[in-house]
Amino acid sequence: HALHFFHLSSPDLLFGFESEAGRRNIVGVAAAYPEIARQGVLLRKFGQEVIRLTAGKRVHGTGAIPGGVNRALSREERDGLLADVGQIVGWGRDAVQLVKRLHAADPALYDVFGAFRSHMLSLVGAGGELDFYDGQLRVRDADGGILVDAFDVANYHQLIREEVKAWSYMKFPFLAALGPQQGWYKVGPLARVQNCDRITTPLAEAERREFIDYGQGKPIHAPLAYHWARMIELLHAAETIAELLPDDDLSGSELTTGGERGREGIGVIEAPRGTLIHHYQVDDDDLVSSCNLIVSTTHNNQPMNEAIRRVARRYLDGRQLTEGLLNHIEVAIRAFDPCLSCATHALGKMPLQLELRDAAGTLLGRLSSAS
Repeated sequence: HALHFFHLSSPDLLFGFESEAGRRNIVGVAAAYPEIARQGVLLRKFGQEVIRLTAGKRVHGTGAIPGGVNRALSREERDGLLADVGQIVGWGRDAVQLVKRLHAADPALYDVFGAFRSHMLSLVGAGGELDFYDGQLRVRDADGGILVDAFDVANYHQLIREEVKAWSYMKFPFLAALGPQQGWYKVGPLARVQNCDRITTPLAEAERREFIDYGQGKPIHAPLAYHWARMIELLHAAETIAELLPDDDLSGSELTTGGERGREGIGVIEAPRGTLIHHYQVDDDDLVSSCNLIVSTTHNNQPMNEAIRRVARRYLDGRQLTEGLLNHIEVAIRAFDPCLSCATHALGKMPLQLELRDAAGTLLGRLSSAS
């Protein structure tokens, strides 16, 4: 969340979507807003340190093994994190306040930019609380009513179907009961914060209530509100880490739970960008014979398309493609996801390319973010 907001999205929000392209980066933020940049960099650093200590390295950790984890935290490691976590919670509060100030300064932009209505899907805990790791699936409709609740994640394939379209490598998930035209939905922080009934840490819960009140009884669907919800979750994560660190079980020796060997496994968690489904089957030689992944980006495929459609309708004059328009579209994508290429099987960099065509399909112009 710190990387997503401070490094990738805050330059657009602080400088403006059509500001100088060379300035819209974390270096530009550091020059103009040094304290904001400092807090963002150090929040990300703390998060990476937690990952390193629990999973072995900062990126693509190897801490998880069948039945548990492969190492515990030492007392010294816990003390090191405890020394900083109070400041991290404080900076998490500051991050929420920053996003709220941005919304208050220009509600006509933040409440409307790329906005569309859709269903929302996420995990919630047994008591309806925000839960990233366990729980059951809940779906709300665009008006906030609960369509599906307490749905067993092991039966996800009964709830969700995936449509294939000839023009995209990405699939298009939808609620099976509603069909592909009416059943698509969004996932991620904006869905989670509004789908749950409460957050279990006090500071984040207070901010959640203020966020819900901002909607005046209706769900908030604006893509830029993802950042507000994202920072509420960052604050909740910091509070939760502060609560967990004194627990001596973190330094215990019971690292695995055992259990019987199975031929099939289904895991559903809330990744930072949204609901993540992994489904594996293995053969007698423990080789994977079948695998299905529905990652956050795939769930949000149709929502991102809808946001782009609305941005283009609002900001495209029909005659000329500009870098500002290109960035407006990227801003809409970044609200959901900074890493679209992860779900499209693209190799290397995947620059966004705009093409302007007339009603007959004749190419009138092309612009790439790599140019």
